[in-house]
Amino acid sequence: MKNIDSKGHVTGKSIYLDDIPVRQNTLYAAVLDATIAHGKIRSLEVSEAEKHPGVVRIFTFKDIPGENQIGGIISDETLLAEDEVMFQGEPIAVVVAESEYIAREARRKIKVSYEAMEIVTDPREAAEKGMLLMPPRTFAMGNPEERWKDCRYVFDGKVDIGGQEHLYIETQGSYCFPLENGNLMIYSSTQSPTIVQRTVAKVLGVSMHSIQVDVTRLGGAFGGKEDQATAWACLASLASYHLQKPVKLVLSRHDDMRMTGKRHPYSSDFKIGLSEDLKILAYEVTYYQNGGAVNDLSPAISERTLFHTTNSYFIPDIKATLFSCKTNLPPNTAFRGFGGPQGMFAIESAIAKAAMKLGVPASAIQEKNLLKENDYFYYGQKAERVNIGKAWKTAFREFKVLRKQKEIDAFNGKNRFVKKGLALMPLTFGISFTNTMLNQARALVHVYTDGSVGVSTGAIEMGQGVNTKMVQVAALAFGIAPERIKMESTNTTRVANTSPTAASTGADINGQAVLMACKAIVQRLRKVAADMNGVTFGEIELRNEQVFARGEVTKIRWEQLVMKAYLRRVKLSETGHYSTPVIYFDKEKGKGHPFAYHVYGTAVVTAGVDCLRGIYEIEEVQIIHDFGKSINPIIDTGQVEGAVVQGIGYMTMEEVAYDNSGKLLSDNLSTYKVPDIYSVPGVMVVKPLKAAGHKLAILKSKAVGEPPLMYGLAAYFAIRNAVRTFNPDFDVFDAPVTPEKVLIGLYEKTKNKLQKTKNK
Repeated sequence: MKNIDSKGHVTGKSIYLDDIPVRQNTLYAAVLDATIAHGKIRSLEVSEAEKHPGVVRIFTFKDIPGENQIGGIISDETLLAEDEVMFQGEPIAVVVAESEYIAREARRKIKVSYEAMEIVTDPREAAEKGMLLMPPRTFAMGNPEERWKDCRYVFDGKVDIGGQEHLYIETQGSYCFPLENGNLMIYSSTQSPTIVQRTVAKVLGVSMHSIQVDVTRLGGAFGGKEDQATAWACLASLASYHLQKPVKLVLSRHDDMRMTGKRHPYSSDFKIGLSEDLKILAYEVTYYQNGGAVNDLSPAISERTLFHTTNSYFIPDIKATLFSCKTNLPPNTAFRGFGGPQGMFAIESAIAKAAMKLGVPASAIQEKNLLKENDYFYYGQKAERVNIGKAWKTAFREFKVLRKQKEIDAFNGKNRFVKKGLALMPLTFGISFTNTMLNQARALVHVYTDGSVGVSTGAIEMGQGVNTKMVQVAALAFGIAPERIKMESTNTTRVANTSPTAASTGADINGQAVLMACKAIVQRLRKVAADMNGVTFGEIELRNEQVFARGEVTKIRWEQLVMKAYLRRVKLSETGHYSTPVIYFDKEKGKGHPFAYHVYGTAVVTAGVDCLRGIYEIEEVQIIHDFGKSINPIIDTGQVEGAVVQGIGYMTMEEVAYDNSGKLLSDNLSTYKVPDIYSVPGVMVVKPLKAAGHKLAILKSKAVGEPPLMYGLAAYFAIRNAVRTFNPDFDVFDAPVTPEKVLIGLYEKTKNKLQKTKNK
């Protein structure tokens, strides 16, 4: 089945927030944000801006009728700054005017004076000063301290990995207007309608039932709209609440990049111990997570990092500690992978370091330590239906890795200034919210008397094809054509208390809720059909839009059955509620069964490096991926392709840069580079692993949104291997590996020699 949104997207008819026709008397908002990273607000002068023609009103924290607090997990984030700012881009005031242009022009006339305070942007410095967003957390198994003496080889090192800008095509925004009886309608570009509803209600001091949030689709999100869409909805709602008029707030690209958080940068220290036969016996890692000025989703992201510390490997003795560090940067937030890539990059770097020191390929250590059936993860969950070994062997066989490596070695021997490198990336990624409470979803299904069907869920369509999958689930359950089914917008009045569409769970939990609702209606329809055909309930089937009795097709079609049920006053609407079974996690002990299942796979990546210029090309990406029993191979394969290119960008060219004053330097698309069509690998092959699906995956079709991004890590190590062929002294783990870093790495030894000569 094709994506139901494709035609609308390519013809420009799909409706996004900025396409919603505005109501009469709509006003427009622009946000004034802090120009320093840390300081006391000494004065805020808005009189000149208020006099600007077309300005209706300027709002500050003093105008908030409820709580000036939007922190999702920990209440440490104000909607509008009060007496102190903690990062450049922090909202201070909102200008509401007759047009967006007027609001932006008036914003320039607001004068703010500050008393500057100390600025910290480095997480290690923050940790030294005791600036933590929350107490440090540790996951452990065994006793690494005792195990080191048994290790034949022990290596340590430092790993740095940068942030990443979401760069969704649709920027953050919200459109709000008053309804009767003091209620508000909010259109929000958010992954979390209920969080928007709850937070707006808290800010305005009203009940949640007074706030209705509606989302048709997002123009991309990648995690950046899970929590950080909330502030803009609150600001638009605050203005609409006071003025009793529609208010629209959509950030410009520059405002969006400056004011919003990114993927968390990490700086980490590792220590790894191996036996003579390359078994990893012990591993210790300390992560310094750059959380930014407030918690946002850092607690949950840090937990996901700890859960994915060992990637696809079984290590008997392990200790992983994470410090979530408070810095004067915009609060970093969710991003596809949600802390998983940072943890995996550290263990893969440790393996690469060990391989370099021992003179063996990293793949030899990787393969030796892959998870096996019934191994235990260090967080207590038993590894079951483990497909990583099968994925690894299939990749080696299908993509002829040994022959490929020999060809690369031969090429490198013949070419002095062009080198190639190869790397493999095994993948093991847990599927579920690690906060067990969030693993629940609801759906509302209506069957109309003409046989058409309306489906509402809590899932947000943001380009990943979840609406298409929901249609498929309903069509299969009812035995009808997909064309009969309409996906409604996600609305907090139709489906309440939704979990965010995140953690790769959107299709699973919402799909299960849809399936439950549809099955309940089908049961009632089968009883009607049984009466009509004089057979028992168990002898009725619904498929191909017809009623089958005792395996034989009858003359009763779907729409006739529906009308007959209606005439008999049979209920044709149903809600479904699904909560993922089995999962639990004790946060105090750091043990439990947090994931419904794991997704596995292996990527083989080759890269070529121009050793004179430092530029590189990702030549081939070949992947064996565990889809389970894919419900939609076209959509799922597209998700893998998109995720891996985003992962390659993260590892190579996407460099988020701040100066020491906390100012974002990579604040536009001339200073922040993302992969374009010319950056896509020349060869990209995605093959499904032949493996059974999992019963907790919707129709045994495994989640696919986040896991494939981790394949992009192999691009870093492929480039690194090529550089080391030219300069064996290159021994740095610092992502993204930009062309500038590659050039330095190629000539690091020469640079050091020149420096010594100069000093002499």
